[in-house]
Amino acid sequence: MKIKNLLLITTVLFSVSCFTAQAAKSKKTILPIQERIINLDFNNEKGNFSRMYKECIGAGRANEGLRADWQRQLMYVKKECDFKYIRMHGLLTDDMAVYSEDKNGNPKYNYQYIDELYDFLHRIGMKPFVELGFMPSALASGQKTVFWWRGNVTPPKDYDKWAGLIRNLTQHFTERYGKEEVSTWYFEVWNEPNLKAFFTGTQAEYFKMYEYASKAIKGVSADYRVGGPATAGAAWVPETIEFCAKNNLPIDFITTHAYGVKGGFLDEYGESGTILEKRSNSILSDVLRTKKEIANSARPNIPQHYTEWSASYTPSDPIHDSYHEASFILEKLKQIGDNAASMSYWVFTDIFEEAGPRFTPFHGGFGLINYQDINKPAFYSYQFLNKMGETELVSKDSSSWICKDKKGNLQLLVWDFTNTHPGDSVLNQVYYKRDLPAKPKGKVKINLTNIPTGKYVLEIFQTGYRVNDAYATYMDMGSPNQLTKQQVEQIKTINNGAPISKSIVEVKNDKLFVKELEIRENDVFLLALNKVK
Repeated sequence: MKIKNLLLITTVLFSVSCFTAQAAKSKKTILPIQERIINLDFNNEKGNFSRMYKECIGAGRANEGLRADWQRQLMYVKKECDFKYIRMHGLLTDDMAVYSEDKNGNPKYNYQYIDELYDFLHRIGMKPFVELGFMPSALASGQKTVFWWRGNVTPPKDYDKWAGLIRNLTQHFTERYGKEEVSTWYFEVWNEPNLKAFFTGTQAEYFKMYEYASKAIKGVSADYRVGGPATAGAAWVPETIEFCAKNNLPIDFITTHAYGVKGGFLDEYGESGTILEKRSNSILSDVLRTKKEIANSARPNIPQHYTEWSASYTPSDPIHDSYHEASFILEKLKQIGDNAASMSYWVFTDIFEEAGPRFTPFHGGFGLINYQDINKPAFYSYQFLNKMGETELVSKDSSSWICKDKKGNLQLLVWDFTNTHPGDSVLNQVYYKRDLPAKPKGKVKINLTNIPTGKYVLEIFQTGYRVNDAYATYMDMGSPNQLTKQQVEQIKTINNGAPISKSIVEVKNDKLFVKELEIRENDVFLLALNKVK
């Protein structure tokens, strides 16, 4: 009897212990997410808010810039996001009709199309980040081309004629726009010469091409800026500087490229598939490495410009259309800070024809906006940034920017970046095409002290899952291959970027402003606090 009782007691205690352990385990899994607190002082200024994010934006190719829809979209993006420079491929390609030769082999130059394009940029207040490429077929040493529009990627057949073209083009720019204006431009020699798809020559042949081009530009004016190597994957930086130093050649800046996916550099048709990099310092690691390479070189003080960057290097990646892209952009720009002189997002529009014209309204294109002028979440990340004031406040929060302007208005840009991609088990081309509901990430509490007393209008803007998330609206329509006018207007109306809330806030003598937000994975919020006059 005693043995039975002992066994019974032991069994009960074991059961209670197991239940308690399981309950504790269950309780642990449902613990609320810790509140994220952002403490700020209106008078604690960090300094001028860096505008490096909008120094430059990318575009597909120069000839696309002659189209009315491309120009309309660039005017809109300029107005809303205020990019200063624009960089594009194909300035010297045959569809721009720049170079030919007479029957005796003498060069003939024609800048009619370039003038039309650059005059337009000038009219809307933008400047060219001049990419010198690709090779005119009459000047090319071979017939290898890249892309649907057949950009010739071979070295020049005659380097003196190559230099003559660059010199004559630079002189033409000087005559048309003036030396003072052209001295504010950047001249970048070629695009991604470390990839055979973009340059059939060797590194030595690229350096030779750079030498002739740089001397031609500086021969017109020593004040003009020239640089390179515009490589994929942050390559050739030390080698380029070393070559220039040894040969007493000018190099005023470094350019290179980085993307946020694992492996690869070129996938124009989207057939290889991509996987978003899980490393939290993706892109940043490239920026810091090239910065260190420059600092340890013979030209330690030249700036670096990342003239292409994005989550993915293929224009067939649905992450570009996804709400995840907006928080990705902000997270990477915040990490990079002033370690780069510019980060040129690739690109501003889905009017982009490397693989030829695309036939569906959302196809994973690079653009901030699609063919039908529909804003993607990525667009709102740059539009929100452009609303920030001139002075940044000190904050310990790593996923926000807080600024004020000269009128005493405040702007608080707050986001969550959560890389939800499962890893190597699935491609971006499958994962980001799905409806991907965002999980809650708890609350963000903003405590702002020493704000001047008075009444303020508080407007809150947002992009995230099903908030200014045009791709989700498109999926709800059944992802049609073509959109009617009514469907386009419906998507635009639902995702028009209007404030999600607007209220009057009164700051009293305690000079304290407190705001709590419920935030989900990859939500982006902009709080604009404007003083009532």
